[in-house]
Amino acid sequence: MFDVDLIRRDFPILRKGVTYLDNAASSLTPEQVVLKEMEFYREYRANVERGVHRFSQRASEEYEAAHEHVADFIGAPSAENVAMMRNTTEGLNLVANSLDLRKGEKIVTTVIEHHSNFITWLRVARKHGCTVEVVRSDVEGKFDMGDFEKVVDDSTRLVAVTRVSNVLGCIVPVKEVAAIAHEHGALVVEDGAQGVPHLRTDVLDSGVDFLAFSGHKMLGPTGSGGLYISKEELYQTAPLCIGGGTIADVSIDDYELAAPPLRFEAGTPAIAQVIGLGEACRYLERVGMEAVEGWDAKLAKRLAEGLNEIEDVEVYGPIDPKARIGIVSFNVGDLNPHDVALSLDADYDIAVRSGHHCALPLMKELFSLPEGTVRASTYLYNTVDEVERLLGAVEDISRG
Repeated sequence: MFDVDLIRRDFPILRKGVTYLDNAASSLTPEQVVLKEMEFYREYRANVERGVHRFSQRASEEYEAAHEHVADFIGAPSAENVAMMRNTTEGLNLVANSLDLRKGEKIVTTVIEHHSNFITWLRVARKHGCTVEVVRSDVEGKFDMGDFEKVVDDSTRLVAVTRVSNVLGCIVPVKEVAAIAHEHGALVVEDGAQGVPHLRTDVLDSGVDFLAFSGHKMLGPTGSGGLYISKEELYQTAPLCIGGGTIADVSIDDYELAAPPLRFEAGTPAIAQVIGLGEACRYLERVGMEAVEGWDAKLAKRLAEGLNEIEDVEVYGPIDPKARIGIVSFNVGDLNPHDVALSLDADYDIAVRSGHHCALPLMKELFSLPEGTVRASTYLYNTVDEVERLLGAVEDISRG
């Protein structure tokens, strides 16, 4: 049974009296994850995959176990399919820089993407003389699959799509997009930054070739994240960096890369952060992702419906609460969103986000919002009372 009061005990920062609703930017971290990181520094602080002494052996065991926990969490077939990254952005850039693109080939992405899954492809397209085609959604973030079928063709090398918009909270049918892409031999990379923390993820079911995600949005440490690489692409994908740890053998005039995932993890990795990410996955598994989804849906429904009921407040994203997670962007009359966010913090002890949310194409193409929006985003430790507190505060602000 989901018990939010019990979960909240694991987050000492919540005792400070702030209603934290900026989870789409970065989640809070439970004590179990903090203690697991501290365990590394206190008990077996050493480098991994290097030494034969007991500290290094223990650190290596914990580091490898973290790979296993993360792989299990996203449904990957084995730990070798998950390379540890610093964040989603690094994972997407690894994929982009690995592609041996040719002039005339095409990359397809969408208008609702975070900049990390947008400008990355613009840059590689310019470098290689490729084109980038952008699929538009409606204002709720809904896509017509026919639009993907029109754009994705035999010249398409890769389709890059998010599972959940970090602005609209809408859930994208990635599995259907992947099926269209694969009909034309195109690869699929999923931005899972918002999807993996909130929705059960099964990479084999979705059929994506790559999935990038961030630990800091799913109860893990900053500077942690992962990149899933499918079995078919595992040895076709080039590391972003090579050096210590990525090598199986080196001669005067040649080298041989190590087996995955180590070939993608150059130099001394962020050992404590990776171990912390593994513990974050274990925490979410103990709670149960079905329970996380259910609680998130309850909060999202009340948040979106409550904001829609307030006069002079405009809410963006899906009308159907089943089509979104707990990310709700809105504006209050003609007030600057930054002023609204500052007032919520200073006058009501409520933390939200404001601005463009690293999604300028969406802001420009769909809504013409030069200043962006206010964004409230929930997670498993938030309560209905906290949502009501936000709604009351927004209503006060709207009345002036």
